[in-house]
Amino acid sequence: MRFPLSAALLAAVIAAPAAAGGPKIYAYDAGANYCPSGLQPITMNGVICCGQPNQNQSYQQVMRHPVPKKRHVTRLRHSRVVDTCAEGVKGCY
Repeated sequence: MRFPLSAALLAAVIAAPAAAGGPKIYAYDAGANYCPSGLQPITMNGVICCGQPNQNQSYQQVMRHPVPKKRHVTRLRHSRVVDTCAEGVKGCY
């Protein structure tokens, strides 16, 4: 199946802003700064190194987002109480 050139161009235009953002570099809140002067601890893809962050939040603030807890619903099962049961009828005790 061939896609027209206009569909491919439209897909490229829509994806361009997402691709132009580059990697997200977060500041890392550390107790001590062992980086050279002018740099600070950062995280890129989960790796801590030295550099300049390009995000306003720290990595810890991003990972602290609220996650909704899943609620478990327990259903009550009621057994049917029958006073008199005929012989051979299912569900009688």
